Amino acid sequence: MNDLAIWAALGTNFALLVAIMIVLWLISVKIRDVSFIDAFWAYGMAIMAGTSIMQVAEPGMLAWIIWALTALWGIRLGTHLLLRWRKEGVDPRYEKIIGKATNKQGMSFAKAAFFKAWAVQIPLLFLVCLPAQLGIFLADDAEPNAFAVIGILIAIIGILFESISDAQLKAFKANPENNGKVLDTGLWRYTRHPNYFGDFCAWWGIWLVAAQVGWPVWVAVIGPIFLSFTLMKWSGAPLLEKGMQKSRPKYADYVAKTSGFFPMPPKS
Repeated sequence: MNDLAIWAALGTNFALLVAIMIVLWLISVKIRDVSFIDAFWAYGMAIMAGTSIMQVAEPGMLAWIIWALTALWGIRLGTHLLLRWRKEGVDPRYEKIIGKATNKQGMSFAKAAFFKAWAVQIPLLFLVCLPAQLGIFLADDAEPNAFAVIGILIAIIGILFESISDAQLKAFKANPENNGKVLDTGLWRYTRHPNYFGDFCAWWGIWLVAAQVGWPVWVAVIGPIFLSFTLMKWSGAPLLEKGMQKSRPKYADYVAKTSGFFPMPPKS
């Protein structure tokens, strides 16, 4: 694709994302809950990869690999989060955010839901999945080189790491005897956030696969960099740990012996 076609394709993707977000915002207003936005964060990236490959006349092997990795990650995680929301209901994090906007800032629920949740997600989602979009647009008939193969392996490891850790946490929560306890077995023995580490690996792997096509994707490294910052320093691990410290008396012991992000042998 030439530069003009790429800009047009990106514009189409962004317009579609905005349209979907508006529909979902209207649904969230009707049910007075924005918590399912996390599920769409994952589904949305799979959709962006899907609409990208649909706009390429004859996708090559590299483009299909980027699409497959993104779709596998997004559909798996999105479905997991959607089912969790259906079971657990309103997410306390979003309840607090929306509550603060309505009670202290005088916003209506609809306005708070739009500006504090959905509108914020549009550029961030688009930015994080930019490497996948550009990689698909620019791959032409390329086949994966050695660096792309490494990226594929990293992405698959990330998807597996996240999937397994999510399954372990789901099983842990399903046992009433574990109420108030901390999961410190399985992958959770080696990192306090194996699911976030899986996300980290998946998107750095996808970027490495896409980086084969050249400099536009190199610049799009801002996507996995921002995601890494989000997971490690902003709304991921720090926010979750703040809540865990309040609700789990033994969480401090878990923190003392377990790596904060990257998997490491537990401390004695």
